[in-house]
Amino acid sequence: MTVLETRPVRSDDLDGLARLFATQRSTRHCWCIAFCVPRTQFSLGWLTGANRRTFAGLAARSEHPMGVLATAEGQPVGWAAAGPRSRYAVAAGATNSPLRHRDRAEDEAVWLVPCVFVRAGHRGQGVSHALVRAAVALAGGEGAAAIEGWPLVSAARRPAEAFLGREEVFTAAGFRRAGPATGDRVLMRFALS
Repeated sequence: MTVLETRPVRSDDLDGLARLFATQRSTRHCWCIAFCVPRTQFSLGWLTGANRRTFAGLAARSEHPMGVLATAEGQPVGWAAAGPRSRYAVAAGATNSPLRHRDRAEDEAVWLVPCVFVRAGHRGQGVSHALVRAAVALAGGEGAAAIEGWPLVSAARRPAEAFLGREEVFTAAGFRRAGPATGDRVLMRFALS
């Protein structure tokens, strides 16, 4: 069995993340900022490569890591974006967002896991479980009061949105539903303090 390691990603550790994102077309251009910047800026960044530069700029300015990278035998195999909800303000404004009714006063103290990506060939091996657990530990270590996710409900099978994570993965990590499902997604929360 391959040993899986996880580590926080800060601005000085983007090379492993770049190698992981290069493995798939959707991540190669996304750089996990779709929920951080307006849709027009994200779309333009997708075409021009600016999303990577935007991510690097956010990482350089942030006092908190950008998320968690999983490696196996030194190779990057998975990623979970994680940080204060304020980082993902664009996500809260969407009309179909499970976050739209959340208390905005909590946006610095409560963290969010908006994206979980596992490289092809490593899926179904517990990588997403390890990433979500590592995101919880990271948030706790950074002083967060709670951490939330908005995964697909267990019954939903929408491969195009698998990056949101699956409800059963968050449940296994100790998250509990924080409200009713919104479409195929459900807001889940893990209280840290």
